[in-house]
Amino acid sequence: MIISMFAPEADAWHTRFHESSLGNLSAIAIAPPGLSMLFPQILCTQDGLICQATLGEGEINAAASMTALVLCPDLNLKHTYFLLAGIAGVNPHQATLGSVALARFAVQPALQTEIDPRSLPENFSTGYMSFGRNRPLEYPTILYGTEVFELNVALRDAASLLASRATLADDDASRRYRALYRDNKSYANATLPPSVVKCDCTTSDVYYSGTILSQVFEDTTRLWTNGSAVYCMTAQEDNAVLEVLLRAAVHGLVDYSRVMVMRTASDFDRPPPGISDLHHLTRIDQNGFVIAIENLYRAGMEIVRGILAGWHSTYSRGIPAPNYLGDVFGSLGGTPDFGPGSRFDGKAVKPAGGRRPGRRVVSRVRVPAS
Repeated sequence: MIISMFAPEADAWHTRFHESSLGNLSAIAIAPPGLSMLFPQILCTQDGLICQATLGEGEINAAASMTALVLCPDLNLKHTYFLLAGIAGVNPHQATLGSVALARFAVQPALQTEIDPRSLPENFSTGYMSFGRNRPLEYPTILYGTEVFELNVALRDAASLLASRATLADDDASRRYRALYRDNKSYANATLPPSVVKCDCTTSDVYYSGTILSQVFEDTTRLWTNGSAVYCMTAQEDNAVLEVLLRAAVHGLVDYSRVMVMRTASDFDRPPPGISDLHHLTRIDQNGFVIAIENLYRAGMEIVRGILAGWHSTYSRGIPAPNYLGDVFGSLGGTPDFGPGSRFDGKAVKPAGGRRPGRRVVSRVRVPAS
């Protein structure tokens, strides 16, 4: 199941898919209630082996559409591999325009309290403070459960190898903008051609940009994962989608160990030396959009091909995860290697509090006429 967030990401697959010799990606259309009004159908090949859905941008759209998808009665998703495939901003310390990132962690660093930076105390580096705290960059004492998700690192590594088979697109416009970062040695990776990298993603509805904000969220990502995550790609949907998939996994509807997050870099999250944050965000075309969309398909198609080709030998039975899987609460069982530990004593949450699926929970209520 290929998951896109908005039309250009979806178009990358539908425009080029005929070249794959794997069928027509829109041969079958399924329209369950609850999908985005802009993208009301799940599209599949005739054999049903490959499907694609577009969720809509932002956390609310993504969660609502993904919920409709996993609850669709026409789909059996218990053995499905999910490829969350979208474009993103990129940290110039880690990668460059057009690069492809496969993630182990997805972090929601904007899920904090905030005061206006113009009213900060002198010893504060940011207006962001974790819930339950009164200073920046302290671990939250109040958790919502969506702050951090960890994915199957063995599957991530396998997907990275498959994606590395692709010849990634590049162009002169992107090369010119990359060159602006060469005066800062810490941005060496930003000046290189596109590549496949293993690093992590953040989720924020706010499209943030600039050196200070990006550094704050980079530090937050490191803090909330006990130093394990590598802040790399900035996006708007991943944690929302992963929360839906995790809840679906609790009920046996999907296999959370079969989820992949792939992002391709369309822009830098902070400016090159000598350019202001505002100018970088609003007045300069970084020119990474075209190659990011193209590489979404090129790298993603290699992952799709690899899973199909290796289905009987490897992927049908799943790839065992050597690491913890799930959220900060420990909802799928085990003890998170980040945060305060499992809320459930290391045990997996049972569906509906242990009730059998399908059991009536609420009796019919008779409402008197007014």
